[in-house]
Amino acid sequence: MQQTIQQTVQPNTKSKGLSGFTLKYLAMALMVLDHIHYFFAYTGKVPLFFSWAGRLAAPLFLFCVIEGFTHTHDRKKYFLRIYLISVFMGIIQFSFYNIGYGLVRPDGFFPQNQMLASFSVLIVVLQGFDWCAHKKWGRGLAAILIPVFWPFAIAALAMTFQNPMLNFIINLTAFTVLPAHSFIMDGGTATLIFGVILYLFRKNRKLQAVTFVITCMLWDVVRLLIMAPGLKAADFFMMAYEWMEVFAVIPMLCYNKTLGHGSKRLFYWFYPIHIYVLYALSCILYQFI
Repeated sequence: MQQTIQQTVQPNTKSKGLSGFTLKYLAMALMVLDHIHYFFAYTGKVPLFFSWAGRLAAPLFLFCVIEGFTHTHDRKKYFLRIYLISVFMGIIQFSFYNIGYGLVRPDGFFPQNQMLASFSVLIVVLQGFDWCAHKKWGRGLAAILIPVFWPFAIAALAMTFQNPMLNFIINLTAFTVLPAHSFIMDGGTATLIFGVILYLFRKNRKLQAVTFVITCMLWDVVRLLIMAPGLKAADFFMMAYEWMEVFAVIPMLCYNKTLGHGSKRLFYWFYPIHIYVLYALSCILYQFI
């Protein structure tokens, strides 16, 4: 990956609007609300609006990833920070699926949070677009097409050979070192599509917002109407409320192109730590309900 990128985001300039770190802190707070509902909804005590508000978290983090990728001085280091944590979380995720006993909550619930894996796949694809923009067509097209078609390739392998050991290795690989976007429940293919849209229109903030809203509505609403034509209007507030992520464009449009003040490491480690802490607490609380 290209290592030296000219930094155009001002690190500490005071300006109206929201800095990059402010957006991240906002996204982090909304994510916590969403995950409180996610892990403790079984109690019946957590209000649904926690999850409504939480719909904005992933798009805001995605927006920050696009900005970070665009302006970082070292893309390799930026990628590795996200990728290595995603591999660690992928191993845990794979363990939930394949070990289960002792890890899964008694009601069968376990976390499926792999947003960093989604971001890892996206960054590779974005680097492919950058290489193509610099007329490095071979590596550029490879970086775009291989991650996109990797899930189809491993599905074909599994169907062709139907070997339990091979399938185990393929699944382990797809959840860890070579994440497959269609295997990821948290973001996955949708994050890849939305991320590409945000990246391609990053130089025109208003157009970026409009295309993001249109893409989200097509993915979240039209897709559901086709797959579940019996959905009622109320269902889009009580069950199928993913479309509420379109409201993330409001803070996106308030971004003032400054970095702001904060800890870079906090965001990388807070994600896995808070997930597993909340899950552990939900398992403990479950024993008393």
